[in-house]
Amino acid sequence: MDAEDQKTELSEKLESLDVEELKDLRKTVDRAISSYETRKRQEAISAVEQAAREHGFKLADLLGNGKAGRGRKSDAGGAAGAAKYVNPDNLEQTWSGRGRRPQWINDALESGRTLEDLAA
Repeated sequence: MDAEDQKTELSEKLESLDVEELKDLRKTVDRAISSYETRKRQEAISAVEQAAREHGFKLADLLGNGKAGRGRKSDAGGAAGAAKYVNPDNLEQTWSGRGRRPQWINDALESGRTLEDLAA
């Protein structure tokens, strides 16, 4: 049986399935795709790690961020997302100064404090 005949046969089988069977099949296909991508990604990481070892390095040493994988480059001012402001009433609440201001910052500013007062 050639590829075109296989496609036709598969198409006919798919047409005979009800919606629940098709949804189950989609879940199975999605899991298979995810598994395939994970396997290929791990193969690529292993190959890169092996190449680094052959040159006398660890992959983390070459990436410069201490771990393998995707990372964000940090600013000249320090680690990306490092806390610049701390809530003096709750030291666990911090803000990097990026993005939307947390409510505790807004409350502090409304009460007369300045960002300098909240600097970490």
